[in-house]
Amino acid sequence: MKKKKEIKYGIQITKPFSKDMYNHNDMVAKQMKFNIKDAWHNEAIKFMGDDEWPTESNKYNKIIDIQKAVMAMGYGDGYTINEVERDFYSELDNMANWQLHENYSYMSFKGLVPRTRFMMVGFEWQKHDYSFCREEDLSEVLDMVGFEGTIDALNKI
Repeated sequence: MKKKKEIKYGIQITKPFSKDMYNHNDMVAKQMKFNIKDAWHNEAIKFMGDDEWPTESNKYNKIIDIQKAVMAMGYGDGYTINEVERDFYSELDNMANWQLHENYSYMSFKGLVPRTRFMMVGFEWQKHDYSFCREEDLSEVLDMVGFEGTIDALNKI
């Protein structure tokens, strides 16, 4: 018996990933990284660049949570906001899409970042659905391009 094709946002999900899947995920990654940088900036603006990195406290939990969601390590006494920020942006800019997908899902669940229009496709797991667009929202587009349309068609909406 043939396995049913899985289609999300008009893109057929394949293993290995297709060019359409990579293009879609790269588009979503750009939006995610923009949202994460915006969330970081909104918290970091509360500090001067040479201020010491805050220790765990209720007052600064949001910037600490954002930093920990992107980076594998935490920071303690002796680091400045600028030092952490430099490492934070480097880590974020070099983050693989699968890692961004999982981390963004946690960040969205915690309310640190907004939902994106689309989710990445082809990954097996996420904490929660971090998109605000559902398949039902795309019915008109899918009717226009055919059920197996490409991400190029979705980008036009």
